[in-house]
Amino acid sequence: MFAAAMDNVQKHKDAGCGIAEKVISLAGFMGCGKSTVGKILASRLGADFYDLDTLIEQNAGMTIPEIFTSQGEEAFRRMEAQTLDTLLETMTNRRAVLSLGGGTLTTERCRQLLQGRTLCIYLKASEDTLVRNLSGQADGRPMLEGAHDEATLRARISKLMALRSNIYESSATHTVQVDALKPESIADIISKIIA
Repeated sequence: MFAAAMDNVQKHKDAGCGIAEKVISLAGFMGCGKSTVGKILASRLGADFYDLDTLIEQNAGMTIPEIFTSQGEEAFRRMEAQTLDTLLETMTNRRAVLSLGGGTLTTERCRQLLQGRTLCIYLKASEDTLVRNLSGQADGRPMLEGAHDEATLRARISKLMALRSNIYESSATHTVQVDALKPESIADIISKIIA
């Protein structure tokens, strides 16, 4: 079973040196399981867990939808890069798992910050999996605002994935296909990658 699960892994490039051996960043579209898998993985590794979106909300004193509404996406992306930079600076000697936001890798600054400083794992989910996982959750996600029915949600996911999938693939050191896998199994696969 586990050997078959490793068939879901594709290695893209070496992580580089330094902090990448200690910090694992999880990338992927919203709803692919980054935060859930990240918490499980961090617990198994005895590592700290950080959710970038949660840190941004704590620093800003407002939710991500409130930031998007009051300041716009561009301001949010600046906050995201600043929060990521500050966080990575504090992680120099600590083992950690970092759940990135679904759009973190869409900004060049964030990609640069992560490159060589983390082992970036792309949790790749199919459109069907994402629709199933995100159904009924559009209100809390600015990029899905107004996508209340399945057809609209699917169209929005498809459009965003067309823009993002190549960025996820090219930024990651490994891709794990997560369809039909439980979060615990995904954490097992990532543990094997970093062993």
